[in-house]
Amino acid sequence: MSMDIPLNPEQRWEWLKYQLRIRGSSLAKVANQLKVSRAAVLNAKYLPYPRIERAIAQQLDLHPGQVWPERWNADGTPSRQRPKRAEKSASTSSTHVSDSNAIAHRQLAQEA
Repeated sequence: MSMDIPLNPEQRWEWLKYQLRIRGSSLAKVANQLKVSRAAVLNAKYLPYPRIERAIAQQLDLHPGQVWPERWNADGTPSRQRPKRAEKSASTSSTHVSDSNAIAHRQLAQEA
């Protein structure tokens, strides 16, 4: 099977959906597996979203950097505009996230 991934973002998205379909998956199934809304998965079309990019690439037996080379560094880490922002897991409750964010903000303020 050819893995010629289109560079054009619109064509690439259609290619991704097609590749998922022929493997018995879909963007909706990826959303269900990650316990996120389908809209969150669709955001990956336009915005960097490492967690979802990883999940889609995993379904295709690829590394996310192969699918989105402009969004991933050569060392396999996501190229992020906000590098200190942690990715949230689906199991993290909102109170833990706000507590950890408050702690992080306090630490940054103390360092300044």
